[in-house]
Amino acid sequence: MLQFLMDALLRAVDLSLIALALSCVYSLIRFPNVALVQYATSGALIAVGLQAAGLPLAFAIIVACALVGLLALAMSVLIFEKLLTISPAIAMIGSLALSMIFTAAFLVTVGPRPQRFDLPIAPPMRWGGVSLTQVQMLSVGLTALAIAAFALVLFRTGLGRCMRATATNRVLAEATGIPTRRVTNAVIVISGVMAALGGIAIALKGETSSQLGMDMLLPIFAAAILGGLGNALGAVLGAIIIALAETFVTNTNFGLLAGQDFSFLPASFASVASFGLLVLILLVRPAGILVSEVKRV
Repeated sequence: MLQFLMDALLRAVDLSLIALALSCVYSLIRFPNVALVQYATSGALIAVGLQAAGLPLAFAIIVACALVGLLALAMSVLIFEKLLTISPAIAMIGSLALSMIFTAAFLVTVGPRPQRFDLPIAPPMRWGGVSLTQVQMLSVGLTALAIAAFALVLFRTGLGRCMRATATNRVLAEATGIPTRRVTNAVIVISGVMAALGGIAIALKGETSSQLGMDMLLPIFAAAILGGLGNALGAVLGAIIIALAETFVTNTNFGLLAGQDFSFLPASFASVASFGLLVLILLVRPAGILVSEVKRV
């Protein structure tokens, strides 16, 4: 049971930061930016490349996150602001096209082969039947620290108050003197950093590749929608629920039901479980589990 919960936690770490970034941006810009999953891929590949070039791991992670934050801002100013003047639907289609361009660029520059950090090999540690490696602990720690820092900014700083005011009513926020454009740009940079850190956390536990973004797209959107699209911290809750569903399906022995000693479903069934759960919950809570910040008054 404890190992099951640990496996679910590690899967939630894969989803939570990127889902949080997606939901955070949606609360202000009002369209789901599909390209965010490619920001995660960019962060992981840049950090791996910087470490291979000789930079220490910690410095490589910091530089990669900063570069992806600036990349997210550049894409917003150069592309999405213009597309949003037409309609949010056009902006979403544009983000999908940009995501495909990113994938093609990764295939040309990096290639299809998986990329890994150069990390020391150490045996897993065991506590009470739970097996956990040092890099898994590092990944969980980075994710927890990033979520805690985001929550602190959101609820305990002036920027956070401006973010919540802009998400609730942009026109009223502008009327009260809040620089909504600067707030939006700040959130876009933060979302890029969080997405990059999410991709790096995935790469720390195993490997990354040019297909990482496309592989993560559906579960990330499922987590963000389940938590209440537009509610950033709700996306973390959605990620945990999706992770529990996927881990249950892939780690449970269904042998008794099939009349066999051992019978496990293939990993491809994980997405079936997560989306089935998403549909069931949305039938009861159409806006997601938590109230969306976009609709909160």
